Amino acid sequence: MGILLLTKSVFAIMIGFLFAIVLGLFLIPILRRKKIGQRISAFVGENHKKKEGTPTMGGLIFVVPTIIITIALIYMKKLELTPELIIILFVFMGYAFIGFLDDFLSIKKNNNEGLTTYQKLFLQLIIALVFFYLYMQSGGKTALISSTLGINIEMGWFYGVFLLFILIGASNAVNLTDGLDGLAGGLSAIAFIAFGLISIVVGYQEIGIFIFILVGSLMGFLIFNTHPAKIFMGDTGSLALGAVMAAVAILTHREITLLIVASVFVVETLSVILQVLWMFAFHKKLFLMTPLHHHFEKLGWCETDIVKLFWVVGLILTMAGVYFGVWL
Repeated sequence: MGILLLTKSVFAIMIGFLFAIVLGLFLIPILRRKKIGQRISAFVGENHKKKEGTPTMGGLIFVVPTIIITIALIYMKKLELTPELIIILFVFMGYAFIGFLDDFLSIKKNNNEGLTTYQKLFLQLIIALVFFYLYMQSGGKTALISSTLGINIEMGWFYGVFLLFILIGASNAVNLTDGLDGLAGGLSAIAFIAFGLISIVVGYQEIGIFIFILVGSLMGFLIFNTHPAKIFMGDTGSLALGAVMAAVAILTHREITLLIVASVFVVETLSVILQVLWMFAFHKKLFLMTPLHHHFEKLGWCETDIVKLFWVVGLILTMAGVYFGVWL
C-alpha cells in the first residue's frame, strides 16, 4: 500500500470516527426523549431485562456518516464514483432502509415484530436483482473463483441466486450476532479492516476507502455501544453491515474469504440452525440457548468476557482471511 493510499485510509477512519461520535452525542438524547427504546425478549434472562428501553436504531450513527462522507468525497473529486462503489452504496443504503423500516414498525407496534419474513425477503430480492443487473452491466464475472483451492465454476444466471443467498445469509448472520453489547459492532469493524486491506491490495481502492470510512464510523459507534450500551444498532445497522460485507466479498471476488473473515458470524448462525435440527430430530436442545453467545451466558459467563473472547477469535480469523484473500 503506497503512502498516499495509507494516508487516505487513515484519514477515512479518522473522519468517520469523529463524525459518528458527534452524531451519537446528538442522536442518543433525541431517541431517549422520543422513547425509541428496545424491547427485550423474556427468554434471555434478567441481566438483559435491565436493558429494556435502551435506545435503538443506533445503526444510524455509522450509516449516516459513512454515506455523507463518501458522497462528499465523491463531490470533491477525492473519490471516484466507480460502478463497484455505486453498487456498494446502493446495497448499504437499501439494507439500512429495510432495517430502519423493521425497527420503526417494531417501535410503532410496541413489540419486536416489525416487517414480516416475506416482506423482508421481497425487499431483499429487489435489492439483489438490481445488484445483479448493475453488476452485469459493469462487466462482472459470474464464476466462483479461488485459485488457492483450484475452484473456477461458471454459474451463469444462477450467480444471481447465489448473490441473493450471500446477501441474505450475511445480513441475517450479523443480525443474529447482535445480542450482546458491542459484539456485532466490534466483530464487524474487525472484519471490515480485513476487507478494506484486501480491496485496496487487489485493486478496488474506492471500495477500500469506503470501508475504512465505515470502520471509523463503527469505532465511533462502539464508544456508545460497548458495555454498558447506551444505544443498540438495531436492524438498521446489523442488516446494512452484513449486506455490505457480502457485497464487498462478491465485488472483490473473495466470496470464500468471507467465510473465513466472518467465521464467528457463520458459527453463530449455524448454532441456531443446529439447535432447530437437533430439537426436530432428538426432541432436546443441543445448546442451552442460541445464538451461541447466549449459550455462554447460560453457562454463567460474564457478558464482557464473552464479547472479548469472540473479538479475539474474530481477529485471529480475520488475519487468516487477509492472508488467504491477498497472498494466496
